Amino acid sequence: MMEENRQVLLSAEHLKKYFPVGKGAMLKAVDDISFRIYRGETLGLVGESGCGKTTCGRTCIGLYPKTSGTVLYDGQDVHALSGKARADFKRKVQMVFQDPYSSLDPRMTVAEIIGEGIDIHHLAVNKQDRRERIFHALEQVGLNHEHANRFVHEFSGGQRQRIGIARALAISPEFIVLDEPISALDVSIQAQVVNLLIELQQKMGLTYLFVAHDLSMVKHISDRVMVLYLGSMMELTSSEELYAHPLHPYTKALLSAIPIPDPRVEQQRALHKIRLGGEVPSPINPPPGCKFQSRCPYATEECRREAPPVNEVHPGHFVACYHVGEN
Repeated sequence: MMEENRQVLLSAEHLKKYFPVGKGAMLKAVDDISFRIYRGETLGLVGESGCGKTTCGRTCIGLYPKTSGTVLYDGQDVHALSGKARADFKRKVQMVFQDPYSSLDPRMTVAEIIGEGIDIHHLAVNKQDRRERIFHALEQVGLNHEHANRFVHEFSGGQRQRIGIARALAISPEFIVLDEPISALDVSIQAQVVNLLIELQQKMGLTYLFVAHDLSMVKHISDRVMVLYLGSMMELTSSEELYAHPLHPYTKALLSAIPIPDPRVEQQRALHKIRLGGEVPSPINPPPGCKFQSRCPYATEECRREAPPVNEVHPGHFVACYHVGEN
């Protein structure tokens, strides 16, 4: 489906989120990024730890106030909502957090955890309706009615994350920010949770912002992928295009680091891997010009002088690099 024919559910324009860290310094967690999320799709958001992925997701849904820029959800300014409009927005938008061990209250039963959102938004007409909604949310994530009266310490990590997903689903949202929802889980459980998320999306018409650093899993679930580095967008395109034809040196380095379970193929790939030198610069004091220039093997004086603009080099394929096609 062509992008111009798709309905934009959430759009960010020149979004910035800075945190003061003392003595007038600012940590630039999200630094002037623009993107769109279309209704019914999954946008993957990837990058190294500390690149601003989680902050971006939380700022987009109003959990953090923006520093500047605009976030529109279904045409409404997220950070200007108040009253009933804000309450409606909070019902339509939910978040599944990274750590299922700390995001669920150990003093509450599963029924109380899932029912909390139902109560806040006054969705149940009576106690029976409330109970049925809780049971239905549990069934949607592969749990049963017996789990409702248990406490979260009685569950495994994968089951706890299913409870977190059920909590989000209980109020019938449209858009869910998935903040590294599988990174705290065993590898054997990760695929199960991702397959569950894909199944739920297809059944309920959900839209996802999938935050992760595991690029192999992002490929499996995402329609499009945005690559962040030090709070800035490096590349944005379809999942297939990104993995088949990455254009930014940082994206290429990330993809070349994904292991392949075939020694012969891996040995051949080792000859062409991009090895990044140095450490990730501080987001408090990033390098001038392109933020990636201090680690990029192709950086020139132009890269060090001025940050490259984000250009659409192919239809739907956006890259912030002066040397596309040269590396």
